[in-house]
Amino acid sequence: WLKPLAQSGAERVLAAVDDMKLNIANPTTGLQKVFEIDDDKKLLPFFDKRMSTEVSGESLGDEFKGYIFRIAGGNDKQGFP
Repeated sequence: WLKPLAQSGAERVLAAVDDMKLNIANPTTGLQKVFEIDDDKKLLPFFDKRMSTEVSGESLGDEFKGYIFRIAGGNDKQGFP
């Protein structure tokens, strides 16, 4: 099922992550869009972050270069924050 990894921290979590859905919203316009990210390297900056932490959009690709995202919440598949 899961292959044990010798690494620590966020790298260990990658073995259990299939993909992550990011709900990106712009509060000034009220628009939001859901992106499904399946590249583990793009997701690394989002692991082990607290609420209201700002993450650079560059990690998600060139289309988000120059953007800064604030973590506002989320749940895993079981509903835990």
